[in-house]
Amino acid sequence: MAGGIGSRFWPQSREAHPKQFIRVFEEQTLLQQTVSRIKPLVPLERTLVVTHERYVPLTSQQLPDILENNILGEPISRNTAPCIAYAAFKLHQIDPEAIMVILPSDHLIKDEERFLQTLQKATDVAQAPGALVTIGIQPSYPATGYGYIQYDPTENIHQGVYPVRTFAEKPNESTAERFLDSGDFLWNSGIFVWRVDSILSNMKIHLKSTWDAFQEASDHLGTDQEASSIIKAYHKSARISIDVGVMERAGNVHVIPGNFGWSDIGDWRAVYDLSEKNQHGNVLRGNAIVHDTSRCLVDAGERLIAIVGIHDAVVVDTDDALLICHRNSTQQVKNIVDYLRAHQHKDFV
Repeated sequence: MAGGIGSRFWPQSREAHPKQFIRVFEEQTLLQQTVSRIKPLVPLERTLVVTHERYVPLTSQQLPDILENNILGEPISRNTAPCIAYAAFKLHQIDPEAIMVILPSDHLIKDEERFLQTLQKATDVAQAPGALVTIGIQPSYPATGYGYIQYDPTENIHQGVYPVRTFAEKPNESTAERFLDSGDFLWNSGIFVWRVDSILSNMKIHLKSTWDAFQEASDHLGTDQEASSIIKAYHKSARISIDVGVMERAGNVHVIPGNFGWSDIGDWRAVYDLSEKNQHGNVLRGNAIVHDTSRCLVDAGERLIAIVGIHDAVVVDTDDALLICHRNSTQQVKNIVDYLRAHQHKDFV
C-alpha cells in the first residue's frame, strides 16, 4: 500500500512526492526497501503496488522491475479498505485461494530475517479458510501515535499465534500507559495476512457497500474498461480502514506478536529515535552546526542551519519551507498541513 501522503513528515513529504518515495535512512527509498525485503517470500512478478494514480509514474520509476500491470492506481484516496478490495479482486481472478500479505510501504524493519520468519508463520495460519491474521508489535513505551490490539495470551492457537480480543484506536497518554501495564496489548502494525477468498467473504458480510462496488467492477478488471469501472467503485465505497470496516467486526482473527525492529516512521520523532546520536543526543544531517544544544534532530539540507541554546527540538529545512517544533509535538505537524490546505497554500502541501 503506497498511496499515502505522509503529512506528519512535512516539509519533506509533499503531495507531489510523499514519504514512501523518500530516502529516509538508506540509499533506497522506503517503498524500494519494502519491496526488496519481501522478495525471499514474494517474488516481483507476484508483487502488487496500490498507489494513487498520480504516483503511478513515480512508482514505475522507483520500481522498474515491477510489471506495469502490477501497479494499481487509485483514482481517489479512500483509506485502506478500498485499496485492499481492489487488490483482492484482482488476485481473485488469478487464484481465489492465494495468500495476500498486506504491507504498508513506509515501514522500517531492522531484523529482516525475523520479519520474514514472522510472515511465514502468518501465511501458514492464513491457509485455513476464513482466517484473518495480523502482526502486532511488542510495545516498548506507551505510544499515543499507534492503534493497539488486545489479545488473549492464555490461548496459544499455534506457536506464538493468539486470538484477538479487540482493536483500540490511538489512545491518550494515560490509556496508553494502562495498555502497556496490562501486558496483553500490542501496537497495530497495519500488516495483514489472509487468503483472498477469506478477506472478500468477510468484506461481503461486514463492508457490503465496498464489496458490492468492487464486485460490480470485477468483470472489467484486465480490460480497457478497468480504469472507468474502478473510478465508479471508489466513489461508491466508504472511506474506511480495513481495521474498522472488517477486522474489528470479524471473527477468527489472530495476531502474532512481532519483535523485529519495527517502526512505521510516522513522524520526525521516529526518525530521531531511530538515528545514531552524538554525545549530546543530537542527530545532525546536512549542513548543520549547533552550540549549547542537546537532544535535537536537525535536517538541514544544503543551506547552513545554526542552532544555539535549543533542546528537544526538531528542525527540518527544505528549499521552500522550514519546520521547527518540539520533539514531543511531531504528531501535530499534520495540523500545519491541514492549515496550509485549508488556506489554499497548495504550493507548500
